[in-house]
Amino acid sequence: MVDATLKINDLAYRWPGRDGFSLTVPHLSVAAGETVLLLGESGSGKSTLLSLICGTVLPDRGKISIAGRTISALNGGARDTFRADHIGVIFQQFNLLPFGTVIDNILLPLRFAPSRRRRVSDATAEASRLCSALNLPEDVISAKARTLSVGQQQRVAVARALIGTPPLIIADEPTSALDSAVQSAFLDLLFTQTASHGSSLLMVSHDARLSACFDRVVHMEDIAQVKRAMT
Repeated sequence: MVDATLKINDLAYRWPGRDGFSLTVPHLSVAAGETVLLLGESGSGKSTLLSLICGTVLPDRGKISIAGRTISALNGGARDTFRADHIGVIFQQFNLLPFGTVIDNILLPLRFAPSRRRRVSDATAEASRLCSALNLPEDVISAKARTLSVGQQQRVAVARALIGTPPLIIADEPTSALDSAVQSAFLDLLFTQTASHGSSLLMVSHDARLSACFDRVVHMEDIAQVKRAMT
C-alpha cells in the first residue's frame, strides 16, 4: 500500500558548470490526497526541485518516488511515459496550444499517457464534464485556446492536468497573475477537483497569503539547502 504519493529522500543535485549551484533536500513527502503549498523566493531552488520531481532532470544522489515507483531509477523513455501517466502539471504560463481547440488541449496528455487514457471510458465526455465543473461555458470546448480570456485558459490548463486522474498534480505559480478574489475562486475549484479525483496537489508559490488554503505549508528554506559552488 502506498502511504504517500510523493517521497523524496537524501536528494542532491548540482547544476552543471564551474559556477553552478547545488541543491540538497533530505526529505519531502506529500500524502495521498493532500494539498501542499511549497513557498520560496526566487533563487531558492523551487524550479529545479519541480524538474527533479518530474524527472526532466536527474539527481546526482537520492531517491524520488511517485505512487510507489522510483522515477529517478527509470530510463529516459520509461521516465517520460511514467511522468505523463502519473503527473499532471499546471504551468505558470499555461502552455496551451494556441491554435488548438479547448478539447484538443485537454485531451493532449492522453496521447502520451496510456494509463491515464485507460482510466477514461469517453475522453470527450470527460473533458466536457471537467469544463462544466470548472465553470467554463458550454460552447467554449470548440473555441481556439488563443481566443480565451486568461482565466479561461487557466481553467483549461487545470482540466488538462486532471484528465485521466493522475495521482500527483503539480502547479507552478498558477495564481501569480490573479487578484485575490479570483485567486480564491480558482483555488476553491482546484481543490474541489483534485479531491474528487483523489489526486495530491503540490503547488509552488512565493505568495504566503495562500497558506491558509492548504492542508500543509512547506518552506524551501526548511527542507532544502542551496549553495553556490566555490570558484
